Amino acid sequence: MIEVQEFRAEVRQWLSDNLVGDFAALKGLGGPGREHEAFEERLAWNRRLAEAGLTCLGWPEEHGGRGLTVAHRVAFYEEYAIANAPAKVNHLGEELLGPTLIAYGTPEQQQRFLPRILDVTELWSQGYSEPGAGSDLANVSTTAELDGDQWVINGQKVWTSLAHWAQWCFVIARTEKGSKRHAGLSYLLVPLDQPGVEIRPIIQLTGDSEFNEVFFDDARTDASMVVGEPGDGWRVAMGTLTFERGVSTLGQQIEYARELSALAEVAKRTGAADDPLIRERLTRAWVGLRTMRSFALATMDVEQPGQDSVSKLLWANWHRDLGELAMEIVGGEGLTLPGGEFDEWQRLYLFSRSDTIYGGSNEIQRNIIAERVLGLPREPKGT
Repeated sequence: MIEVQEFRAEVRQWLSDNLVGDFAALKGLGGPGREHEAFEERLAWNRRLAEAGLTCLGWPEEHGGRGLTVAHRVAFYEEYAIANAPAKVNHLGEELLGPTLIAYGTPEQQQRFLPRILDVTELWSQGYSEPGAGSDLANVSTTAELDGDQWVINGQKVWTSLAHWAQWCFVIARTEKGSKRHAGLSYLLVPLDQPGVEIRPIIQLTGDSEFNEVFFDDARTDASMVVGEPGDGWRVAMGTLTFERGVSTLGQQIEYARELSALAEVAKRTGAADDPLIRERLTRAWVGLRTMRSFALATMDVEQPGQDSVSKLLWANWHRDLGELAMEIVGGEGLTLPGGEFDEWQRLYLFSRSDTIYGGSNEIQRNIIAERVLGLPREPKGT
């Protein structure tokens, strides 16, 4: 296997050679709150990465990946962020569903879907949250019933990221009548391009849409499109969530560092840095970023109860606080729209409000830590 530093140099050189011409114009585009930016062009870029063998790095070689270690993947994401390369459009397939199918899928499911994730010819969305079941998947009410050799799906999902660009959705549905909580759920792979599916983009505070409502009205998928056993969806869904907060968070932190550095320059330019309270908050933000990195590196190769929840709380609250600090630094200009569109600091402030909600709200993460790590009593129902 290639050495980590050699691989890092290979990635750095490849990015330097390929982020040119039309692709150079994509630098810094995309990502949470900005997925609408040059989506088709970033799709073409993501396929260029695939052609170079730079997608699905940690997948086993027998499934088309390179079987690289966590250290190699960390190096990739760090170099990718340093190069300010555009956000990939295939995150849900590459980092979530692909590893889930490798761990829990049948050989037929792996053969059908993994190659199309690998070469970015099929995109995926995640059908977990519902109007009455956001961070608590045990309240899922979307149903699926077997009708011959197909599942018939009815219900609604919400906050479904990128569904309006995706061809498929992995859906948690209740497949056992009368079941409650975690029992009776199944993990289904559902095509979105069919008459029984309606996708409605949700207009965000930032004015654009990357989240969606998805309505299933007698939508169908083949009986073979259940991952794991019917009724075992909770276990598979929890497996997917463990993949969600992986090594890509270290690349995310480099992007955060870039935002913090740029904000510090704004503070110097405007004189806001002369305020000792602003200087203290900028310093605290820097310390918080180093803390996140240390925690991520220390827990990357180990599995401890609650570590994903701690990681989520760290980055979500840090980023939300950075957005609030940005508004204090820019002052009154943050209340105006001279160009008719939000600038980077306004967009950061508005979208980072959602950081503490999506992917598991702060309240749910703290309950997990309290109950599963500290052994405290469960929160009383109805509170």
